[in-house]
Amino acid sequence: MACLSLSGSLLFNQKPYSTNYRPPHSLIRCNVAESLKFDGNGRPCVPVQMNNEATFSSFLTSKQYPRLPIPQNQSDTRIRIFSGTANPALSHEIACYMGLELGKIKIKRFADGEIYVQLQESVRGCDVYLVQPTCPPANENLMELLIMIDACLRASAKHITAVIPYFGYARADRKTQGRESIAAKLVANLITQAGAHRVLACDLHSGQSIGYFDIPVDHVHGQPVILDYLASKTICSDDLVVVSPDVGGVARARAFAKKLSDAPLAIVDKRRHAHNVAEVMNLIGDVRGKVAVMVDDMIDTAGTIAKGAELLHQEGAREVYACCTHAVLSPPAIERLSSGLFQEVIVTNTIPVSEQNYFPELTVLSVANLLGETIWRLHDDCSRGFEPYSSLGID
Repeated sequence: MACLSLSGSLLFNQKPYSTNYRPPHSLIRCNVAESLKFDGNGRPCVPVQMNNEATFSSFLTSKQYPRLPIPQNQSDTRIRIFSGTANPALSHEIACYMGLELGKIKIKRFADGEIYVQLQESVRGCDVYLVQPTCPPANENLMELLIMIDACLRASAKHITAVIPYFGYARADRKTQGRESIAAKLVANLITQAGAHRVLACDLHSGQSIGYFDIPVDHVHGQPVILDYLASKTICSDDLVVVSPDVGGVARARAFAKKLSDAPLAIVDKRRHAHNVAEVMNLIGDVRGKVAVMVDDMIDTAGTIAKGAELLHQEGAREVYACCTHAVLSPPAIERLSSGLFQEVIVTNTIPVSEQNYFPELTVLSVANLLGETIWRLHDDCSRGFEPYSSLGID
């Protein structure tokens, strides 16, 4: 307790709360006998007096009240990148591009399949990026991402961005029949409710999936990486024709063709009778004597793109290239793609391609630089205007 002495000074009572308590030698005394003075804002100023052995500056810098050091290069220590188990190689490439090290994280599975996540370093007040595609096994990788987000949220991360190079369940984005679920909306809700503040996704199956999220979504396109690779090949622009494997991919193929010197466009008329079952009906456009480049967002079982390639050869195409961002490659995709229909199959590493799935015509390009540059610009609150697709209005 404290009381006023007869001289008007604020002193500590002789009977403290604890018998172990001892008042400090240098006491701050407030002389209340003087009249209150007011500053320019009309607030009262109470005169403070220090004893003869102490000054205000020495009081602040005394060993009894140490001051914490100010961290240097604070912006460099406020960003963290963690990798899930779905695609650690891509995460490492992204970190290398950004000149950072991957954050230390412990992920394990119990005997019954439950997932355990523990961050091995502090993320308090940090801008955290979690790199985890929801590729096969989709359910396990999705659940792992949700638990990683929850771990960062409970560790007091300031901002959490889910970097999802491949967004699973994106194909279930609408109702085509009665009593169907819209799983893309459900997964978006799960990621939002888990605690993510932003999503960075690459080549969503359809643009309307962005609207399923109640948080900001940055949609980047992996096709500029493929365009750069095709530009390095000696293919005459007059011989090129870009082919969309179905009507739904026309906008994607048209944007791709525009970047290839406004190459002509052809469309495969496809009928889908069931999931992963498609029938090619007709070809719209001329491909005779041309180098056909088929463009899609993903290759799953490769049924559509293989039947489309057969049709292109029947219509007189000289060579056929297959280009996609996400190489899901579910069986029997490898057998179909390596059957001699394609001059080259060009994909990116948004989904890891296992060694047993490699074949001579396969080319895997990295999107690490694209994602790394996007992460830096998000962290620095900069525009993503560096993207070649940003001027095409399809983001």
